[in-house]
Amino acid sequence: MQIQVLKSKIHRATITEANLAYVGSLTLDEDLMDAANLIENEKIQVVNVNNGERLETYIIKGKRGSGVVCLNGPAARKGTVGDIIIIISYALMDFEVAKSFQPHIIFPSADNRLK
Repeated sequence: MQIQVLKSKIHRATITEANLAYVGSLTLDEDLMDAANLIENEKIQVVNVNNGERLETYIIKGKRGSGVVCLNGPAARKGTVGDIIIIISYALMDFEVAKSFQPHIIFPSADNRLK
């Protein structure tokens, strides 16, 4: 049996930009991506702590060390600069493997830097 489990989580990142004119997705600092074991184009769920909005999109690699967390396209309507979000990805795996799997969870600083 296969189940979906938490693979990666960035807990309480701060939105730095919202670009309605862009095609879509979430631009994310490459340092945060690496630390949370996320890759470009990976499907993610974004949960906005400030307003309760939830959305699914994918990651675009942002400049390393920039702290960028940018909602693009229609996603830009789901949050504003300064909002706190949680970024989550899930993985499909065998039930027995999932029992011992350890997700990558990071807690960036208020300026989206690794602590």
